[in-house]
Formats: sequence, structure tokens, C-alpha cells
Amino acid sequence: MQMSEQSQAVLLLTAWLGKPSKGEAKPLTPGEWGRFALWLKEQGRSPESLLNTRDVPALLHGWNDRTIDATRVQQLLERGAVMGIALEKWERAGLWVMTRSDPDYPSRLKRLLKTTAPAVLFGSGNRKLLDRGGIAVVGSRDITPEHLAFTQQLGENIASDGKSVVSGGARGADEAAMLGALASDGTVIGILADGLLRASNSAKYRPSLMNGNLVLISPFNPEAGFEPGNAMARNKYIYCLADAAVVINATKDKGGTWSGAIENLKHGWVPLWIKSNADRSSGNAALVDKGGHWLPEHSVSFGSLTRAATTPAAEPDSLFGAKPSSVSEPASPLVSEAGAQATPIVGTDEPRVGQSNEQELAAVHTPEPAPNLDLYECFLLKLDAATRDGPATIETLLKELDLVKPQLNAWLKRGVLEKRVEKKAKPVSYNASRNSSLL
Repeated sequence: MQMSEQSQAVLLLTAWLGKPSKGEAKPLTPGEWGRFALWLKEQGRSPESLLNTRDVPALLHGWNDRTIDATRVQQLLERGAVMGIALEKWERAGLWVMTRSDPDYPSRLKRLLKTTAPAVLFGSGNRKLLDRGGIAVVGSRDITPEHLAFTQQLGENIASDGKSVVSGGARGADEAAMLGALASDGTVIGILADGLLRASNSAKYRPSLMNGNLVLISPFNPEAGFEPGNAMARNKYIYCLADAAVVINATKDKGGTWSGAIENLKHGWVPLWIKSNADRSSGNAALVDKGGHWLPEHSVSFGSLTRAATTPAAEPDSLFGAKPSSVSEPASPLVSEAGAQATPIVGTDEPRVGQSNEQELAAVHTPEPAPNLDLYECFLLKLDAATRDGPATIETLLKELDLVKPQLNAWLKRGVLEKRVEKKAKPVSYNASRNSSLL
């Protein structure tokens, strides 16, 4: 694995490179590294200068910190051989290492966390996804079957809108949202607290890592086991890599989901939306009391079909745009408990689709749709017009209908299940059903 001397120095100073041994110097925490790196910069020095000196104490003359002394720095820098072995092992497993000095390090983390952003990120998959934002979906590990179905459908809906799901990869709500998005050919950013090496080679994630739809990252050693402190610490990265967050379920005053949501509310990183929960003992209502907002059902829609280029700057109830005002608890969730697809969520680059937008959209369709026709119905009409001369492949439909691939796949899949779309084999192609009663 090719790394600059600066990245090597940062890795040596800030990361565990194997199982800690008794008496081993502890790597610098993000806060400690922030202080130390700032001092080096003020002295006109760079991290790699520490690699090229035989007298670290002399180089650190004038540095005075109660937790970071020259002896600790020296011991960390002497782990070069251990680092080389670790890097070779991780590279064989398909992992990469990113430091704050790399040009593709997520600017969101630097902007929101400043000097406490992690100095090193270990990862696997498409690192270009890291700074694109998305919708964070978080929840407890113990989750009811109803909430599990809701969360998976929510992941599919986010993917259908062409946005990334951002989550923590833990069992329960996190994993359900991620797998739901990946099943719909969507993109996912997973921020893991442990087991990055194991997860990157698992059957459930490996295909998506290979095709570029998934990136898994961790600020901790890729072989680290589960530590409650690490799980708590990584929550902030989930929120800061997203545009907005949805909490599925939380236990009041307890657990990582609760503490992460409270930390986000305290710092105001992104808007926080809470799924309604009939169980009054859950922490969901308490999160709303502390500044979260109930996740509405009908106030927004994806608007993916029109792909409007601009969003009104003062849109007050855009779900994932400017920070919203409080709304009352909805009578039912965004996705029905039975798992049926309901009105999906709009992102920061999508306006709400109101009645005037739907009328404008309807005007470009042939045949002319009936009043109040939703976007899926408009899609079916456009598909019918595009396939009158025979079935069309995915590539052809993407050009003809001007859709993003996740949205097209989602609607084709739904249409086939409803027998309103016919799927042909060799080559795979589609056409609208000619059964007029279904159209």
C-alpha cells in the first residue's frame, strides 16, 4: 500500500496497528492529535518531519501538554515495522487508509468537527461516496419485526431517490436500512465501530463493495472488536456525513442511538426526524421533546421523475432542507407497517412536488394523465409510449425516460409485481402491459 511519509506519520501517531500489548504507548485521540497537529503547523513543521529526525525531544522543544510528551511520541513513531506488516495485510484484504491530508478526505467531517475529526479513516469500497451526503438511518439493535420492515422499505425509498443511506452497520435498524438500499441498487455509506476487515469480506456486502455502491469506513483498527466507547464515538461521524437523520427507535437515556441523537441535537449538525411510535415507553417522544421532529407521512415526495434543478431557498417544510419547524406527530408512518411503499422522502437537491409541479409534469406525457395522477402512474404512461414498438432494455429506458437507475429499477420491479409491466429475457427488457384494465 503506497502512502506518503506524512500519512505514515499520522497513522503511527494516531492508530492502533494491532492488539495492544501491556505498556504500549496509546495512540493520540482525535482531540489530542488536533492540538498536536496545530502546534506543529504553528512551528512550521509537518508530521513527516518527525520521521526524519533522530532526536524527537529536540524537535518538540517548546511543546508542553499534560497528556502528550516526547517519550510517548517517540514510542509511537518506533512502530514502523508493525505498521508495514499491518498495511500489507490490509491491502491484501482490499482495504485502504485515508488521512486528513488526502484530497478526498470528507470535507463534511472537517467542516463540522474541525480539529476533532478523525485523523485516519480505514475503509473498503467506493471512497468517492463519502462526501456526497445522504440520509442517516439509525436505531436500536433490538427492533420489532414491524419496525424492521419499515426500516428496510425506508432504505429502498432513499435509494430510489438516488441518495445514499448513511448508517452504522450494526445489527437491527442500521443493517436493515443499508441492505434495503443495496437491494434497490442504491448507494450506502457504512461507518463501523468494529470489524471492518470482517465486514468487507462478508457475503452480504462484498458484491456491493465490488460494484461501487458501498463504502465501509471506520476510524478504528480494521480488526478491532466491539467496544461500547468506540460505538458511542463513531455516532457523530454518521450524522456529520449525512444531510439529515431519521431515528427509527431509541431507548430513553440509554444506548448509542439515544446518545448519538442527543449529541446531534446539541451541536445542530443535521435535522433530526423521529419515527412515530405507539409505545409511550420508547425514547422517540422524548427525542421530539428535546428538539427532534416527528417524521411526517404526506408532506413531501421524492420528485425524482422531474429532477428539478433548483429548490426554493425558503421552503419551510422541505424535510431534508433548511432546519424545519416542529410538526405534530403523524397518525401513521412514512412507510406502511405492512411494508408497502408510501410517499418517499425528498433530499436537499430536490424540491417538494406540489400540485403545480404535478400538473406541469402531466402536460408532457402522452397520453394525458388523469388529474391527481402520482409519479408512478406517470412513469407507467411514459413506459407505455416508449415501448409501443417493442420491449426496451434498461439502458434504452434510462435515456428515453430521463430517470436515475435506482428509481427506474424500483418502479420496474413494482410494475412487474403488479403485472403492469412485462419483463422479457435474453436480453432482459421491459414493456408496459397491454392489458388496458391495468393501465
